Amino acid sequence: MSFPKPYTGFASPKYHKLELAAEGVLHMAFNRPPVNAFIDPKWQETQAILKHVRDDGDVNVIVLSGEGRAFTAGLDLLNASLSDVMAAQPDAARKAVLMRRHLADFQEAISWFEHVEKPVIAAAHGVAFGLAVDIMSACDIRYAAKGTRFSIKEVDAGLAADIGTLQRFPKIVGNDSIARELALTAREFDADEALRIGFLGRIVDGGREEVVAAAIKTASDIAAKAPVAVRATKIFMLHGRDHSVEEGLRYTQALNSGLLQSDDLPVAMLAVMQKQKPQFAKL
Repeated sequence: MSFPKPYTGFASPKYHKLELAAEGVLHMAFNRPPVNAFIDPKWQETQAILKHVRDDGDVNVIVLSGEGRAFTAGLDLLNASLSDVMAAQPDAARKAVLMRRHLADFQEAISWFEHVEKPVIAAAHGVAFGLAVDIMSACDIRYAAKGTRFSIKEVDAGLAADIGTLQRFPKIVGNDSIARELALTAREFDADEALRIGFLGRIVDGGREEVVAAAIKTASDIAAKAPVAVRATKIFMLHGRDHSVEEGLRYTQALNSGLLQSDDLPVAMLAVMQKQKPQFAKL
């Protein structure tokens, strides 16, 4: 089978390009020129794609990138959809209800990079500002091209980051001081600093093409593993991030009591003993 090839599982995306980059690997690219800035229909489509992919047995891993010159410059500040809705409500309490509902929907959409249950590898290049950090923080593995620039940009726009960065980023980097500095100053930081503080797993020499290729290679390695084991690993690690060790162990006991009965286990073990590539049923 020849790759890459079009992904036809999700019909006619408007703000994304989708292709099967390798066996079991979906390449999902933001596609809203010039810098892939987000408007409401774009993040709504992002969520719809991820919901579809969760249940698609042909996809085991997702590689996330941006078309053109940037991963994403974040939220499109010229997007006035929420402002238009709120302007129609003169009462402050009703404005607040609408705002809360909008934020909840937006947060849920980006959290689907976790809810999708399949590993997501972010491959950033160019600019990764504001919402880009929210999105990458919800991904499992983060790569960037050498020249990528990052910023937790929201305070420069007069608001606190509210789509997940302030909750996920400090846990990823494990340094409360640097997390607060970056969030409070909105200063840019480069890929070298992002790697040094633990936000990135790898810097790739070159540009978009090279970082996407590196991400696809890693994704292909993961996609060849037992899908039940891969999905469970992501679920357990997300649970462990937000719970105590003891709670995590008990959760693993409960879920693995069923998952360890998977046919994937003997298939994998036999392949190891015979030094052959295993073939797993789709999940």
